[in-house]
Amino acid sequence: MSYAVPSLVRVPLTEKGLTIADFLVPVRVGERVSPLVRHGGLVAAGIALLILASRVAIPIPGTPVPFVLTNFGVLVVGGSLGLRRGATAALGYVLLGALGLPVFAESRGGIAVLLGASGGYLLGFIAAASLVGRLAELGWDRRFGGAIGATLLGTAVIYLIGVPWLAVTAGLSAGDAIAKGLAPFVIADVVKLLAAAVLFPATWWVVGRRPSDR
Repeated sequence: MSYAVPSLVRVPLTEKGLTIADFLVPVRVGERVSPLVRHGGLVAAGIALLILASRVAIPIPGTPVPFVLTNFGVLVVGGSLGLRRGATAALGYVLLGALGLPVFAESRGGIAVLLGASGGYLLGFIAAASLVGRLAELGWDRRFGGAIGATLLGTAVIYLIGVPWLAVTAGLSAGDAIAKGLAPFVIADVVKLLAAAVLFPATWWVVGRRPSDR
């Protein structure tokens, strides 16, 4: 007996691999610069967005992990840029912080932050941007239902890496790590992933209504 495996591709094969970022640069501008410059500019914009998102950081009593908007930025960057550019932007953000630049939440930086309680979430950002980016390339971000699925999976990946890392670095039990590193953020993160899920198809709708010559 054979079972049909549903395809992950949600767009025609001719559109597979295209993301919102491919339509952000006007054609006339894109034709005048090399692909390397164009992709590099988009990655740099993604890093800048993550840095700006990290400026919103609110300490939560009882946990070493603050409330941040960086994970929302990661979902947006991954879904907008796709797998390679999104992962590169997230990796670049983490590397800048590891090198000592104050780009992390609460204007912190340094390898100690990466190896500390928040390090797993930072590494999770790279994995989440990669996953959401790949799903966007397959067309998951074109419709609200698919966008929810992509952002939910991206958010889950962040916590699947971040919470165990918190348990190890802070010497917490699994239950305490969940109570301190997941439970306080569930409601806010549901709002953030829903916001990202609305943003993607709305942006595609705007892109679809723009003049063809952009």
